Amino acid sequence: MNFTIHQSISIHMLKIGAITNSSVVQIGSTGSIQAQSDIYNTGEYEEAAEPAEPVGQSSIIRLQQPGQ
Repeated sequence: MNFTIHQSISIHMLKIGAITNSSVVQIGSTGSIQAQSDIYNTGEYEEAAEPAEPVGQSSIIRLQQPGQ
């Protein structure tokens, strides 16, 4: 079965609270998303890394109006 999808998406502000190495942001349609998470210790580390610190003023991404 075939579907034809026409979309018009207007996003005035997109705020992402946190991002991890397995984050997915989806805008629009998709057939399917298969979840998969693989962890490898390729550097043979023996302890966890120090926590990341926020960089910059804000995590808000301001998007332009369509046609600008």
